[in-house]
Amino acid sequence: MNELLEILQKNARITDEQLAVMTGRTVEDVAAEIKTLQEKNIIAGYAALVNWDKTDRDYVSALIELKINPSNGKGFDAVAEKIAKYPEVRSLYLMSGAFDLAVFVEGKSLKEVAMFVSEKIAQTEEVLSTATHFMLKTYKSAGITFESRKKDDREVITL
Repeated sequence: MNELLEILQKNARITDEQLAVMTGRTVEDVAAEIKTLQEKNIIAGYAALVNWDKTDRDYVSALIELKINPSNGKGFDAVAEKIAKYPEVRSLYLMSGAFDLAVFVEGKSLKEVAMFVSEKIAQTEEVLSTATHFMLKTYKSAGITFESRKKDDREVITL
C-alpha cells in the first residue's frame, strides 16, 4: 500500500497499468487497492501542483498562527473544524510549540486577508491570538522545487 501511495503522491496521473509494472502486481490488484484507498479516504483527492507565480493570477497567501483556548467542552478538533469551513482556508494543521493551529489562507489582496483574519478568525470565540505571515515567493511545495538556479559552471581559480 505505501509503495503505491508514494508513487501516486509523486505523479497522480500515472496509469493503473504503469503502477502494476512498477509494483510487480496485476492491473486488477492495483485498481482494487486504489478503489479501497479512496473509499477509506486515505487517498483524499487528486490535484495539480501549480506554480501560480508564473501566471497572471493575482492573489496573496498567508500563514496564520493561532493560539486557541478550546473551552466549553470543545477540543482542538472542533475549533479546527469551524475554521476549516471558511473558503479562504487552504490548509489547516494542529501544531506543537508556540502556537496551536497553522492556517494557510489565500485572498485577492493583503487587505482582503487582513480583513478575513480580523473579522472572521480573530472573532472566533476560542481564538486567543493570531500572527499573520504573508508568503512572498514559493520555492518548493509538496516536494517539488519550483525555481532552480542554474548551476554556475565557472571554474574557481585560487592563487
